[in-house]
Amino acid sequence: MGKKLFYFLSLFSFFFVENVKAHCPLCTVGAVVAAAGAGYLGVNMIVIGLFIGAFAVSLGFWMSKLIKKRYIPAQTFLLVLISFLATILPVMIAMPNQEHEVYPLYISIAGDYGGLLNRTYVFSKFLIGSVIGGFIMIFTPRLSRIVTGVRKRKTFPFQGIVITFLTLILFGVILQVVG
Repeated sequence: MGKKLFYFLSLFSFFFVENVKAHCPLCTVGAVVAAAGAGYLGVNMIVIGLFIGAFAVSLGFWMSKLIKKRYIPAQTFLLVLISFLATILPVMIAMPNQEHEVYPLYISIAGDYGGLLNRTYVFSKFLIGSVIGGFIMIFTPRLSRIVTGVRKRKTFPFQGIVITFLTLILFGVILQVVG
C-alpha cells in the first residue's frame, strides 16, 4: 500500500511543475521515482543510494534557486549539504536490511592492527552510492555546458535532464555489476 501511494504522489506531482530551471522539480521527482522503482525491483543498495543522493543534491540546488537573496556566504553549498543530510540520514535508518549492505576496506599502512592506519573500515553501500550520486548531480550541469560548447552553442531538447539521467543510469549499471 505504501509503495503504491508513493508512486501515485510522485507521478501526480508532475502536474504542479510551473517553471523549469537547471535543477527543477521534474529532475528531482524523476530521481526519486527511479530510486523507488530500483528498490522495488531488488536493485543493489549502492545503486539505490546513487539515485537518492542525486535526488537530495538536486533538491538542495532547487531550494537555493528559490531563495533569490544571499543571506550568508556559501548559502548554496550549505543548502545542498543540509538537503543531502536531511534526506540521506532518515532514509538510511528506514532502509530494510541496511546492516547487511556494507563494503569492507582493509587499510594496512602502519602500526598494529586496530590502529588508525591498520584496521578494517566498514562503509555503507547506500552511503557510498549517495555520495557518488550527489557528485554526479554537481557535475552534470558542467557536462551539459561542455556538450553545448561542442555543439557550437546549440542544445538539444531537455539536454540537462537527458545528460543527468544517462549519467545516473550509466553509473547505476556499472555499480550494479561491480557492487
